[in-house]
Amino acid sequence: MKQIPAFTLPSDSAMMQKDFLFGVATASFQIEGDLHHRLPCIWDTFCAQPGKIADGSNGEVACDHINRWREDVALIASLGVDAYRLSISWGRVLNQDGSINREGMAFYSGLIDALNLRNIKVFVTLYHWDLPQHLEDKGGWLNRDTALAFAHYTRIVVQALGDRVYAYSTLNEPFCSAFLGYEVGIHAPGHCSRKEGRAAAHHLLLAHGLAMAEIRRFAPHAKAGIVLNFSPAYAFQDCEADREAARKAHEYHNIWYLMPLMEGRYPDIINSLDTDEQPPVQPGDMEIIQEKMDYLGINYYTRNVYQAGGDLGFEDVRIANVPRTAMDWEICPDAFTDLLKDLSQTFDLPPIYITENGAAEDDMVREGEVHDPMRLDYLQSHLLAVHDAIEAGVEVKGYFAWSLMDNFEWAEGYRKRFGLVYVDYTTQERTLKSSAKAYQEMLALRHSLSQQ
Repeated sequence: MKQIPAFTLPSDSAMMQKDFLFGVATASFQIEGDLHHRLPCIWDTFCAQPGKIADGSNGEVACDHINRWREDVALIASLGVDAYRLSISWGRVLNQDGSINREGMAFYSGLIDALNLRNIKVFVTLYHWDLPQHLEDKGGWLNRDTALAFAHYTRIVVQALGDRVYAYSTLNEPFCSAFLGYEVGIHAPGHCSRKEGRAAAHHLLLAHGLAMAEIRRFAPHAKAGIVLNFSPAYAFQDCEADREAARKAHEYHNIWYLMPLMEGRYPDIINSLDTDEQPPVQPGDMEIIQEKMDYLGINYYTRNVYQAGGDLGFEDVRIANVPRTAMDWEICPDAFTDLLKDLSQTFDLPPIYITENGAAEDDMVREGEVHDPMRLDYLQSHLLAVHDAIEAGVEVKGYFAWSLMDNFEWAEGYRKRFGLVYVDYTTQERTLKSSAKAYQEMLALRHSLSQQ
């Protein structure tokens, strides 16, 4: 058997202290399966459209987590993590009339109790992209009423789960819901309109603000925040035109979702949009959106490179001859450190949790084992990147690897594997990859050091 080394961090790193949280993360649609005991969502509809999912698959079975959750909790505990980030399926806990689906709510309640019994802190994401289809039929995130429906859903969930949840995040990656879902159409619901993308983004942020008030009311001791994804923007060439392109891209793709939360306004690139493409802001919206947060979740995978061009002044450039993951994303840990430092210097941020970070690799089982050398290197370098940011003064309180296990990777279907744990989708057998063992060993070492 091949000896797998632990991930290593300096022994005096803040990340090796017992109050720093290490975890793993998943999302409901990607792992649960069991479509028949919840409402249809936009991803069910999207999967049914020919050509939308790379392998023609869907979430009907996924990782069968609904039936295997007890063994999955044991799996999570075996890694030695401090926390587990999961998402709740809106359509599994609420019926179409807004009443509670008791069976669905009982599933999450039992899952959370089982995690707490093992002293695993629970981070709950209230929205990880699976909007009930009946709300999409009324306009989805283009309809301001969806933000009100989300506040109602949040109220019901938080009343039921309360402070058994350590931290709630309202939304996961509103950029993906709005830009990928409504602006360029590669995610559900598949719309292609800049006007719709900007409107959806605003209503998502409004939903966040409304939901924050519900969390404060019904779970006053839980942490409350949001999870945003960032792909830092770099200039292709060291010239003013490309530097300006990178600045504009950063505003449009990254800061668009953070500045309203922190400063109650959209970035200056809003002025480059036609009037009818600008978000439908109503009086009082920004005050709601700017609700003070206990933490900010940051998801990081890669950077993007831009040159001058396009109707907004920037266009993507693909850099050749650089290391890439199986998603064809550049591996760039230094950009992770730069991002964390830049955001912390630009905004008065609350404490940060790295809520997703990971890599897809073309994993295979050989003689009962899964060796994933690229992922090992990726995670090691990115853990050190977080350490470097902390050393530079950034307040990071935790790190969650994406993902606990291989799962339905949205428009890629089951072709891309991000898990620390390999899933055989035919047998549903789970196998710890080398990266899972390295994570496990690092956490065991940290535990032993804390006992000295």
